[in-house]
Amino acid sequence: MKNRPRSKKLVIARRISQLFFLTLFIYILWSTTYPLKGGISPEIIFRLDPLIVFLTSLSERVLLPGTLLSLMMIVLTFVLGRFFCGWVCPLGTLIDGFGAFRKKKNLFSDASNRRWRRIKWFLLSAVFLSAVFGMQIAWVLDPMATAARFVSMNLIPTVTLTVQKIFVGLITRFELYGGFYDFYRNLQSSVLGVNVYYFSSSQLIFAFFLAVTASAIALPRLWCRMLCPLGAIYRIAAGKALMERRLEGCTNCGVCKSDCRMGAIRDDSGYVKGECILCMDCVYDCPPRGTRFGFSPGQKRSEEVPGTAAKDRKGAVSRKEFLFLLAASIPFLGGRRRRFRGGAGVSAGTGGLIRPPGALPEEAFVDRCVRCGNCMKVCITNGLQPVMLESGAGGIWTPQLVPEIGYCEYQCTLCGNVCPTGAIPKLAPEVKCRTSLGVAVVEHHACIAWANHEECIVCEEHCPVPTKAIKLQEEIYDGRKILKPVVDKDLCIGCGLCQHVCPVRPVRAIRVRGAER
Repeated sequence: MKNRPRSKKLVIARRISQLFFLTLFIYILWSTTYPLKGGISPEIIFRLDPLIVFLTSLSERVLLPGTLLSLMMIVLTFVLGRFFCGWVCPLGTLIDGFGAFRKKKNLFSDASNRRWRRIKWFLLSAVFLSAVFGMQIAWVLDPMATAARFVSMNLIPTVTLTVQKIFVGLITRFELYGGFYDFYRNLQSSVLGVNVYYFSSSQLIFAFFLAVTASAIALPRLWCRMLCPLGAIYRIAAGKALMERRLEGCTNCGVCKSDCRMGAIRDDSGYVKGECILCMDCVYDCPPRGTRFGFSPGQKRSEEVPGTAAKDRKGAVSRKEFLFLLAASIPFLGGRRRRFRGGAGVSAGTGGLIRPPGALPEEAFVDRCVRCGNCMKVCITNGLQPVMLESGAGGIWTPQLVPEIGYCEYQCTLCGNVCPTGAIPKLAPEVKCRTSLGVAVVEHHACIAWANHEECIVCEEHCPVPTKAIKLQEEIYDGRKILKPVVDKDLCIGCGLCQHVCPVRPVRAIRVRGAER
């Protein structure tokens, strides 16, 4: 009999891996500021996500950059098993963190586990079929997008604002104007340089994230074992992985089953390979010390216990069935996209939405956008805000420009540079300066110059277009010469700066209407 290792080396290695990739994930999102500096592009996060890449490509009938990286992840899963979920996924790491607060163990029968696992297959099927018919909804349940939204719209703003308030409070209260103040200024130009202060639906985004992660308190890895469609994709590939669990001298004591966070271990101590996330807990919890993972043949293969393997495949999707679904979608790839209406999307410009510069036509934009929050997080004026129902239920959490909060900086191209799917294209600065987001309209009944016949040229002064898209028209009123703003629609790019600085309240006297794209 082999001796048990003195320390849980594999478990420690997994936790180090989880912390490393979670830290790297946060760093990539945090370090993306204006101007875009060297480092790891946030695009890499989503190019390693098969759910986002494959289904967005299918929905839009395009081949997105990063397809090879996603295929590489699938190939690695065929070799190592479902390692991404247990060793890499940032959302999985946070779920494990919440799961640590639960001490009571949940013991489900094999039949119950099979029944609950079916939910993720229904969800994956719904997401897949929606993509076939031209509607990308993978972002709703994708773990990478969920984690990125939380980091970009909740974690970063909360931490930066909290740290800033602490430093400002200490400096003003104790007059720490010296090295301490210089240190604070250095932080402002680096760590605290992310210029985000407010997102309109951040509470809802946080509530969704909390529901996903805190579910582990009710049942360990509830999200991963029952709901995650990305996990379902990896489960298909991991079902025939070369890496597998081996048993030697098993007494069928049931300890490993009671400790398995994914419910992957069966009543007979065998396991469902595709559901195992390689947490390695069973290696060290096994009293006979006979559990191990490897590529070489062992004394007892845990997937070959008679009478159980076929049952575990019920409720799952076989490779043949999945390949059939992929093949069945091929005729749709070159066809015209069909859409379900009823509020799922609206035509471009409807409702006055101002989309980011160069954004795809509305329907394509809503499909291509994965709601990761990158563009909103890097917007240097905080003007890009998540949409709620302004563009229908299908457009929720997509970005729009809200000039009252912030305008589109004239030469800034960062939102397109960080978009992982091309919903916002990369634009050269000279092209960006000519790209129209919409057109400004002066409301004569509210404008100080037009309605009150008083001098006000704030909008014209701030217009960033070199030739001035806002002209001043001279009129004589009571013997006085009044300059009144007039918008040149051929020059206006709809950046929203005029609306942002307009002194009229509560409703601005000059407003930008979204462009028909």
